[in-house]
Amino acid sequence: MKKSNDFVEIESLFKKLQKTIINGFMSLDTKVDIKKTNWKYKSGGGGLSCEFIDGKVIEKGMINFSSIEGLVLPNSALAKKIKGNVKKFHATGVSIVIHPENPFVPCSHFNIRYFETDSKSKKNWWFGGGFDLTPYFVYPKDVSLWHDSARQICDNYSASYYKDFSKQCDEYFFNKHRNEKRGVGGLFFDNLNNREKDFHKNFVLDTGKTYLQTYSQIIKKRKNKKYNKIHKTFQQIRRGRYVEFNLVYDRGTLFGLQSGGRAESILMSMPPSVIWTGKKNIELAKFEKNLKKYL
Repeated sequence: MKKSNDFVEIESLFKKLQKTIINGFMSLDTKVDIKKTNWKYKSGGGGLSCEFIDGKVIEKGMINFSSIEGLVLPNSALAKKIKGNVKKFHATGVSIVIHPENPFVPCSHFNIRYFETDSKSKKNWWFGGGFDLTPYFVYPKDVSLWHDSARQICDNYSASYYKDFSKQCDEYFFNKHRNEKRGVGGLFFDNLNNREKDFHKNFVLDTGKTYLQTYSQIIKKRKNKKYNKIHKTFQQIRRGRYVEFNLVYDRGTLFGLQSGGRAESILMSMPPSVIWTGKKNIELAKFEKNLKKYL
């Protein structure tokens, strides 16, 4: 299955977006170590994994690009709207997770993806993606900024997008076994192919620009706030919820593992240090009670 001209163009634009976002985070944390790894996929294609390590602002982060082709499309990637016997596929995407050093800076996630298959249907392609925010100590102004930015970019394309994609985000990023949302929401969308391809392409690229601009504003406001050991402990406990979601429910993780992708890149989204404990003192219990008001 040969790459279409559209796929080649989108692949190139995703690479440029990855570079833009890498440069954006580098400007926010000049002390961070950066490790870049080019890798190849077993049946064709590959990617560039970029890991941020031990920074003053970013404790650990990943900003990954991939473009792969395969013979069997994993169930975790099958779009509901795609009909027919789908086997061969091309997939490209950008995936980002940032775990900040300061507990008062929220964790964030962003990804976009584009698929093409060998289905005989005219709609044998689709886009997906989204972004969400996972704070440990909630600042309502940050949450409002996050959602206002999401609403604005959606309204530029469709009056229904924000309501639909915000709802899908809340439903998707949900730890069922904990009966709580992973964070304070954002956008989640998949199977986008009901408009012209350029329409959806421009939308997902604009979500990337919006993510970087909005999250950068939040980082700048919170990165120098003083914290102590108990704040860090609470951050590490709540990071455990993030790990639970990514390993149990996340379709991106499942797709990577089911498709035989590079394990180091797939699991790079995991935080650097986590605590699981059922024992909480009065202060930790208070932190959790305040956070759950927003979950």
